[in-house]
Amino acid sequence: MNVNWNLVMDCLGIMGKGMLGIFVVILVIWALVAILDKVTSRK
Repeated sequence: MNVNWNLVMDCLGIMGKGMLGIFVVILVIWALVAILDKVTSRK
């Protein structure tokens, strides 16, 4: 079995960017929820 390592590295780079994008979106949603919680909380 012959593995094309250049293709494997390209695929890992694409997957890494995708995972980073998902992480950033989760952080943005978490920040928005935290801000809304602070703004709308009853004191």
